[in-house]
Parts: sequence; C-alpha cells; structure tokens
Amino acid sequence: MKKNITILFLFVTGFIFSQQIEEFKITEEWLAKIEQLAPSETTVKNVSKKKILVFSKPTGFDHWTIPHNVEMLKIIGKKSNAFEIHVGYDIESFDKKNLKKYDAIVFNNCNPSGPKRDLFWDLLHMNTNLPDNDIAALSKQYETNIMNYVAKGGGLMILHGAITVQNNSKEFSKMTGGSFDYHPKPQEMHVKEVDPMHPLVQAFKGNGLTHVDEPYFFNNAYFDYNFRPLLYIEIDKLVDMRKEVDEKINYVSWIKRHGKGRVFYSSPSHNAQSLDHPELLQFFLDGLQYVVGDLKCDDSPIGK
Repeated sequence: MKKNITILFLFVTGFIFSQQIEEFKITEEWLAKIEQLAPSETTVKNVSKKKILVFSKPTGFDHWTIPHNVEMLKIIGKKSNAFEIHVGYDIESFDKKNLKKYDAIVFNNCNPSGPKRDLFWDLLHMNTNLPDNDIAALSKQYETNIMNYVAKGGGLMILHGAITVQNNSKEFSKMTGGSFDYHPKPQEMHVKEVDPMHPLVQAFKGNGLTHVDEPYFFNNAYFDYNFRPLLYIEIDKLVDMRKEVDEKINYVSWIKRHGKGRVFYSSPSHNAQSLDHPELLQFFLDGLQYVVGDLKCDDSPIGK
C-alpha cells in the first residue's frame, strides 16, 4: 500500500513539475531559432508593407514574454517583408495623430493594474501630476481614440493578457469581443480549431496546438459571441477550475469587425516556449494580415 502511495505521489509531483515553465532571457541563439522557425512568406502575397505599432508597456502584471513577443513580431515582419514593426511604451502612442501613422496596433500583454483595470488611467497617473478627475477624462479620451481608430478602418491585434486593457469598459469589451474574468493555473492543454477549414487556422493543419498556457475565461461581451471564433479548449479537460460553467468549450481566439476595422484576439500564449511552434508563428502572421485588411475571410459573428 505504501509503495502505491509513493508511486502516486511521484506521478502527481512529476505532473505538477512538468507544468512549470521557466523564464529565459533573449539570446542570439533564441533569436536565430525563431528566425529559422518563422514563415518566410505571407499567406496573401504581393501586398504593400504595412506599419504596425506594438504597444508593450504593462502597468499591472508584467508578462516576461513581452520582449520575446516584440522580437518575434520583428522577425516575422522582416522575414516576410510585409510589416514594419514599431514599439511603443508611452501614452502618447494613443494620440489621434500618432495612431494615423499605423495600419494596425498590437496590444502586447500590456496589462493594467487592478481593480480599476484601465491602462490609459494607469499610464497618465504614473507620468503626470494631474488630479484624478482630469486623468479620468483623459483616459476616456484615449479609449475613444483607439475605438475610433479601429472603427474607421484600423486593425487591432490583442495578445494574451492585453484583453484586460480596458477590462471594466463595456463599450471597449464590445469592440474586443470580451473582458478577462480569470484563469486556472497554467497547464498543458490542447487548443483546437473551431473550423479547420477557416483561412486563419490553416497553419495548424487540423492538429491544433498542444502547449503549456493559462486557460483564459472571459465575461462581459464574450457571451454575446459577437465574434467569429478560431480556437477553443475543452473545459472538462482542465484542472483548477474556480467556477462551475454550463459550456463544454471555451473560445480562446477569435476575429471580429468593429466598424470598418478588424480585431484579432489570441489568448495563446503566456510562455515564450510556445513560440517554438512554427504553426503559432504562422498564425500570428496570418492574424496581422487579417487586421490590416490583406487577408479576407469570414469574420461574421456567430451570435448567441
């Protein structure tokens, strides 16, 4: 009996340990690996080079993958010769005139702090001496700037935790497709395609993606399903659930229209190790092509 308990303990301990992903610094070797794995051509060819702003300043939880994502986007932009990547860290990035310089904006894990969950308020509070009432008004203006930018034809790509940028704003949630609720502990999961024939998930070849990540759950506009889902996870395969849910699946990536513009959200990935999957790099490249309007596909909402 004691032997069986010991074996079970070692198995459980080994499983838990296997889910722990170690942070690592960007090295020349890692950059060379991503360069080799990155796609060399875009899915839609012979398009003009587009300018992309990758906003990468968190004010809350600081994902260690932020600089890795920056380098990954630079590599796929340069290797495909389709995108010119610029990186932003300051609130001025969201000025109307500045936004007009870019074909799309990438929110790169730029998580705000809680419970306010207002990135623009945080940035203003950190870098100005304005009274709170003025900060609140300016924050609302920056939120309006980005929403108008997308509505008038701009693109918005949201990576992982950046779904929280204006997490308590219902209007912003309608644009992004949902707000962050919570996530169970990081764990190995098999992310699957909703429709393997959809152009934006062709990179996965019907096999989905197995990796260690945080399984995100959402609220607010998410349950309106005002988006076209791309990837999902099976809820009954997850551990550490904090809430009972009626749904059998949870969408973790989608696309949608907002006015004349386009939004792409991908919850994968929390860990830079996931970038070792060339299919995920292709997925991100296709996502960029979608938000700038080069890759045309069905982005009609599925509805309730």
